[in-house]
Amino acid sequence: MSEHDTLLRQAQQALQSGDFAKGEALAGQVLADTPDDSEALYMQAVALRFLKRFDDARITLQRLHGASPEYGRAWQEAGHLARDAGDTEAAIAAYGRAVQFNPALEASWAAQAQLLEAAGRSVEAQAARAQCQRLKQLPTALLAVTNHLHEGRLLKAEEICRAYLRQNPRNVEGMRLLAQIGIKLGVLDDAEFLLESAVEFDPDNVQLRLDYMDALRRRQKFEQSREQAETLHARDPDNPLFQSHLAIESMQTGNYDRAFELFELVLEKVPGDAATLTSRGHALKTTGEQEQAVASYRAAFASKPDHGDAYYALANLKTYRFTDAELAAMREQVERPDLAFMDRVHLSFALGKAHEDRKEYEDSFRFYEQGNALKRAQTRYKAETMTEELARQKQFCTPELFEKHAGAGHDAPAPIFILGLPRAGSTLLEQILASHSQVDGTMELPNILALAHRLRGKKAGQSRYPEILHDLAGEQLAKFGEEFVANTSIHRAGAPFFIDKMPNNFRHIGLVHLILPNAKIIDARRDPMDCCFSGFKQLFAEGQEFTYGLHEVGQYYADYVDLMEHWDAVLPGRVLRVQHEDVLDDLEGQVRRMLDYCELPFEQACLDFHKNSRAVRTASSEQVRRPINRSGQGAWEPYERWLDPLKEALGPNFVR
Repeated sequence: MSEHDTLLRQAQQALQSGDFAKGEALAGQVLADTPDDSEALYMQAVALRFLKRFDDARITLQRLHGASPEYGRAWQEAGHLARDAGDTEAAIAAYGRAVQFNPALEASWAAQAQLLEAAGRSVEAQAARAQCQRLKQLPTALLAVTNHLHEGRLLKAEEICRAYLRQNPRNVEGMRLLAQIGIKLGVLDDAEFLLESAVEFDPDNVQLRLDYMDALRRRQKFEQSREQAETLHARDPDNPLFQSHLAIESMQTGNYDRAFELFELVLEKVPGDAATLTSRGHALKTTGEQEQAVASYRAAFASKPDHGDAYYALANLKTYRFTDAELAAMREQVERPDLAFMDRVHLSFALGKAHEDRKEYEDSFRFYEQGNALKRAQTRYKAETMTEELARQKQFCTPELFEKHAGAGHDAPAPIFILGLPRAGSTLLEQILASHSQVDGTMELPNILALAHRLRGKKAGQSRYPEILHDLAGEQLAKFGEEFVANTSIHRAGAPFFIDKMPNNFRHIGLVHLILPNAKIIDARRDPMDCCFSGFKQLFAEGQEFTYGLHEVGQYYADYVDLMEHWDAVLPGRVLRVQHEDVLDDLEGQVRRMLDYCELPFEQACLDFHKNSRAVRTASSEQVRRPINRSGQGAWEPYERWLDPLKEALGPNFVR
């Protein structure tokens, strides 16, 4: 055991024995070497509270919230501290946040129930007591799993949960928790299977169906996810929660009329519900109703002034300009010490955009950096790990591999992959090609990433991918290709060709080539500084963790260029590279070049792409509904004095 772990264990033992001074001193020794260690900060905060050094405890908790903003026990400790100081409202809020991040914190539910009852909020107190009672009835093993799961110790949670399920194979809560672990680890197919089985065992369990719906949506099985929402809605058609879920699932399957109808029903029962107004805004934006979307977003934060999601949704339109009053309101909210984590993230990115539009670049960068720092702490992405992962593609995807499997795979010519980095202009290329009568635009499909994950094998830390590609038979490669075409058919409208715009597929071009040798692959590339800084300014719904730091995004871009050079060397002529700046300089020439590569006849509609009324779900949705423009070029230049970490990470890729 390392000295670090020994000190932590000794500190924990000191706290358990009531020697709080010793526990605080030992935690302090750990923090002298690793100032952001969450466990040490937590133990120090606990010790300081028992030592009645309340101000010091608050300072330590602020550091802990900064290091681990979603650490439930930290918020539980904040609740204890506020309760002991007699601040009931602050204590209730902190306990509420604690169970939001870790619903297995029985002490938070119990304390919350007691304080709510004393405050005359009996209905809420009863709900908290019910959660407390539910936890008491959970088997000890599953309570431990829940704690490990929500505190980020996924492998430990998985180990305990699998051991429990070996003894209790039909326990639906165990299956649900293992599925949750699978979702966090990205093993979506296993999560789906577990939840499907659990629903069969306990069909009336609402939480199971909600989780199953979530897993299906993540796998982009939208029809099946909507069926689950329909089942819940049929059970209680007037339930606003079920109406809301069905509205969202209807959006995913393209039935926007049904979605809007359901959103209105929810708002009749829960007037001014900020989440529903924001979801309705997203639907309106996707269908091109920008003016109505703006009104819906503004209604959301008018109802709930700290609703950061709605502010960021406006910023994410890219074309919206905040009023002076809205800017002042955002600044007021972001200064609140009790602002919820994701509201702070959303508001930080929105304020970055608001100040950028006003050419107030120092304030703009400060807020962009604040939002990115919060997300960086949450994701714990390591650039070095990604560099190693991409290097494995170069190591194993060799000319010998492709020569060995020549002639294998599924011969369908239908897929067109547009890949690269996010914010590189891929949505524009998709909009151009999807305006062709023979091409369906779909979305960023997860199928290739899911297949790559399946090929890793089950043992954590012992990935067999991409080495396993050497061991696959031609029949297996063909089957994978057939499954890709079949499983993505739900997103198509019947055209002979279709687009998969998942940018991260550049990591898996070798796999794509092996299973779909006739597919087309287009690399959407953009000026390094424009691309990376645009990614840094973007808050993604999920994934793309590499964008939340200047060094991280620069390193990722450099690794991407290096890997694409490898693909060009081992699969010469296989990938068409389309430079964003060339599209801006010569739209028709680049459109004809892409159509020739895809073996499609020229159509004028591809030049008139901005007139296409198709639903667009990405951050560029409003930009691709306008004629070609250069608004994003050189956007990094006013920020250059703060961008040295990005330029250094890009290395020779940075050229002024």
